[in-house]
Amino acid sequence: MAGTVRLTMAQALVRYLCNQFTEIDGEKLPLFAGVFGIFGHGNVTCLSEALEAVQDQLPTWRGQNEQSMALAAAGFAKAKRRRQIMIATSSIGPGALNMVTAAGTAHANRLPLLLIAGDTFTNRLPDPVLQQVEHYGNPSVTVNDAFRAVTRYWDRITHPAQIISSLPQAIATMLDPADCGPAFIALPQDTQELAFDYPEAFFEEHVWTIPRPRADRGSLAKAAQILQGAKKPLIIAGGGVRYSGAEGALQAFAAKRGIPVVETIAGKGGLTHYDPVHAGPIGIIGSTSANALAGEADVILAVGTRLQDFTTGSWTAFAQDAQFISINAARWDATKHRALAVVGDALESVADLDAEMGDWAADPGHLDHAQALFKDWDKLLDEHQAPTNAPIPTYAQVVNVVNQCAGENDHLVAAAGGIPGEVAKGWRVKNPNTFDLEFGFSCMGYELAAGWGNAMANQGKGTPFVMLGDGTYMMMNSDIYSSVLTGHKMIVIVCDNGGYAVINRLQEFKGTPGFNCLLKDCRIENPDAPLHVDFAKHAESMGAYARNVENLSDLKDSILWAQGNDRTTVLSIVTDAYSWVPGDADWDVGVPEVSQRETVKVARAHQEQIRAKQRVGV
Repeated sequence: MAGTVRLTMAQALVRYLCNQFTEIDGEKLPLFAGVFGIFGHGNVTCLSEALEAVQDQLPTWRGQNEQSMALAAAGFAKAKRRRQIMIATSSIGPGALNMVTAAGTAHANRLPLLLIAGDTFTNRLPDPVLQQVEHYGNPSVTVNDAFRAVTRYWDRITHPAQIISSLPQAIATMLDPADCGPAFIALPQDTQELAFDYPEAFFEEHVWTIPRPRADRGSLAKAAQILQGAKKPLIIAGGGVRYSGAEGALQAFAAKRGIPVVETIAGKGGLTHYDPVHAGPIGIIGSTSANALAGEADVILAVGTRLQDFTTGSWTAFAQDAQFISINAARWDATKHRALAVVGDALESVADLDAEMGDWAADPGHLDHAQALFKDWDKLLDEHQAPTNAPIPTYAQVVNVVNQCAGENDHLVAAAGGIPGEVAKGWRVKNPNTFDLEFGFSCMGYELAAGWGNAMANQGKGTPFVMLGDGTYMMMNSDIYSSVLTGHKMIVIVCDNGGYAVINRLQEFKGTPGFNCLLKDCRIENPDAPLHVDFAKHAESMGAYARNVENLSDLKDSILWAQGNDRTTVLSIVTDAYSWVPGDADWDVGVPEVSQRETVKVARAHQEQIRAKQRVGV
């Protein structure tokens, strides 16, 4: 047939993906930079056949675990500020389900990720097949339906022609600032093998651009009116600022209007630490400076943030009558918490709001006050990060040494556990967009996988420093081997504090004695069992360079050694499980309403005091 090309559905899918492009800083690049894949039942015969044929154009990287390779794709997307995408593919059943956690992480963090999993036969003739989970009364359900809850776009291809309409919709979703998140495509294996006469036009080269929706003029005018009436305004910069490329515009707006800027966890790194308008990280793992300003603010301009509880202190951080203006590409996020919604792209909306503001500026004393608070905060950091004669260093001290040794273009990658609070507070950002703290989903296991993805995204432009605890290392560490195998170097700092120390902190703070969090508090049947793993030896067994570090001075020397190495290097250092930098806001968590423990009763009373401070009607 004229104007068509006959391909299997799998071959057509791969050819289409190879012809999608994006533009980054004026350079045309493939939209899909590569594939993380583990081949098995459901994707090894048809999809792998198609990918093998284009491996020089669309490289496939072998993962060690389906969850971690999809997390690596999320880390890659974050490093690329959502302008370039990786694919993760798995087999049927357990391989697919392993990617659900990564999909949830990408969904919570609004990150583009294309997930492709094998599926059972649409004709059902061989049912039940290997790895199939049968649902009585609903035979069309497979494990891939689990992705519906954690993806922005979901489809199952039951006829080869369906990809003609499905794939453009999946890409448009992943690149839409309002809907951005993971897309999932299920590929039944009998559909993958079918040949179809695809129109040649389907495979024409397409260059995608990120849309920048403009905000409603009326909303902008009202936002300007509210802001012009403010006495103590505050800007909260979220991850959307970075993804929109609005850092410079927001900094200029804040400086011109005399408004201090505080950052969410996802927004940290949009400004450098010592930028004149920067007043620190806000919220539960935030700074005393930012949290003090939040409590004083009468108008809060939230830009590109979904205002999660770690930002708002479970809505205890602000005055009851404080007015919120929320600039966000997503209507859902913009309309939260009684805010005036300004629905639009961060960069365009900040520029349009500035045009509405005339020559208004806040009282100069307001920014002076913020700078004084931030100076006090910086001094507090110095006090907690300074070396002492204590036999075991704190997280804060380790973070400081790593921060000082890291180059201006090196990236910090971290996620769950005790590290997030210490790097959110104590990492002094030297260069914009060199900080990745995944705390939208608080996903243990993100760190090493995302470090691998970050190293891919920034190859030749700095080295990722991955900081994690011993608990997270034990949960998912195989991408040390992945990075060695593929030649993507990262420097890994393992802070060994004997278990899940920060959740132990919360447990004890809320009245329950240490239980099942630190290794020393676990049920141990073997009295000779070691309470510390030799992480250096373990990393060496996967081909990495590694050292067990004795103290802070040794850590500095070891980092210098690691920077000169030609491959991933792992440094393990024993750290204090009980010492943390202050600055936290309140957090609402469940505490037993009745208990025989006096400590729990005290914690419950304190929790009720926290809830009494929450803003009403949010």
